[in-house]
Amino acid sequence: MTLIILVIEALGGWISHSLALWSDAGHVLSDLAAIGLSWYAMKQSQKPANEGMTFGYYRAGILAAFVNGVTLILITLWILREAYGRFQHPEHVTPTWMFLSAGVGLVMNLYLGLGMRHEENINVQSAVLHMLGDAAASAGVIMGGIIIAFTRWYVIDPILSVLIALLIAFGAWRIVRQTVNVLMEGTPVGIEIPQVVDAILSVKGIQQVHDLHVWTITSGRNALSCHVVVDGKMTVQETQNILRDVEHKLIHLGIRHVTIQPEDAAHPHGDSILCKNDAIHDNHDDH
Repeated sequence: MTLIILVIEALGGWISHSLALWSDAGHVLSDLAAIGLSWYAMKQSQKPANEGMTFGYYRAGILAAFVNGVTLILITLWILREAYGRFQHPEHVTPTWMFLSAGVGLVMNLYLGLGMRHEENINVQSAVLHMLGDAAASAGVIMGGIIIAFTRWYVIDPILSVLIALLIAFGAWRIVRQTVNVLMEGTPVGIEIPQVVDAILSVKGIQQVHDLHVWTITSGRNALSCHVVVDGKMTVQETQNILRDVEHKLIHLGIRHVTIQPEDAAHPHGDSILCKNDAIHDNHDDH
């Protein structure tokens, strides 16, 4: 369906000489890439973990979303460059083809975008964002065609192109920012480190927490690792009970993949909650 939209809008832009319609077609082209990359990434994420990829292929979706975002930014730059030329030399535009082509794009993109709008996967979200943004752009092209038909004010075409470019850029920046945060192992959106620390320290038997890391493997899969200080005289069973309590509390904070290293007060690491490259004293040479 998206390929049909692309052909119709590209043909309409060529016949009507509408840069706004070409801009919309460019956005649809990125929709095709988004859908294709989303499908590829979701297939990759189903692959099991192996010795080379111990977390599996979940990040394939994040990489695909990043590529989508960068592609949108490049399309935005092209649209702005073409619009600059149209402002200097407005070109005659045929509004009838603008109505027909943009109308098809509006209806079909709304159908596709609204049908997947509840998906939580960031990669699918990026594809939906493409579609809904393109639907809004198509609606703008239709309004522009109406204005041109009654006023012959052809400069409205590059104005619409700039507005579409800004719409694309806004969505692209949002996707790129989110994916870069995931790839840089940033703290997941909605996770507050002080709240996580309080939850861990609220478990009876934990004296301190340090070397804490929280990151996102992929959308909806947050992970945590940390060291906790406990009484060195505890049995393994007692320590396990404490770790189960911590895991239970972290699940309620949206963190399900948890790795915790228990230590006693004589641990060789720094006491900072976050890792600050503290030197680890190696005592093996003393033996």
